[in-house]
Amino acid sequence: MVLQPKPADYPRIRKALKLYKVTSVITGVMLLLLCAVMVMKYAFNVQLFLFTPDGFAKFEPLAPEGIEADFQPQGFDLFKAILIAHGWFYVLYLFSNFLIWSPMRWSFLRFLLLALGGVIPLMSFFLEVQTAREVNAFLDSHDGVAAAASGAEASDTPDPSPAATEGTNA
Repeated sequence: MVLQPKPADYPRIRKALKLYKVTSVITGVMLLLLCAVMVMKYAFNVQLFLFTPDGFAKFEPLAPEGIEADFQPQGFDLFKAILIAHGWFYVLYLFSNFLIWSPMRWSFLRFLLLALGGVIPLMSFFLEVQTAREVNAFLDSHDGVAAAASGAEASDTPDPSPAATEGTNA
C-alpha cells in the first residue's frame, strides 16, 4: 500500500517545495565551488586568500608537512569559508528535504537519495528538477479533486450568513 499525502498538507507541501528548490540550487553551487577548491588544493597545492597585504586576492602555496602552525598567510581564507558555508547550507538542504519528504510520505530510501544530492556534484540540480516536476504533477492532479470535495461539502451545508436568512423572513 502506497501512502498518499493528506489534502490538508497540500499548502504545506507547496511551501516546502519552494524552500527545497532554493536550497538545492544553493547547495549544488556550493558543492561545485567546494570541488574547485579541492582540485586547487590537492592538484595544484595552493590556497586562495582574499584581502592580503599584497593585493585583493593571492594564491598561497600550501604549508610544508609539519610546519602548518608556523605558516599563517595574512588575509581571508576563501577555501575555508567555502567549506564552512557548504556545510551549513547542506544542513539547511537536509532540513528542506525533510520538509518535502515527510508530508509527501515517501520511503526512507527516497529521503536518502535526496540527501545524496548535497554530496554528489551536480546531483542536486537533477533531483531538484525531477522532484519539483513530480510534486507539482501530484498536487495539480489532486488539487482539483480536493477542491471538488470541499465544494461539495460546502454546498450540502446551509449558508448561515445574514444575507441568506433575509429572504426567508419576508
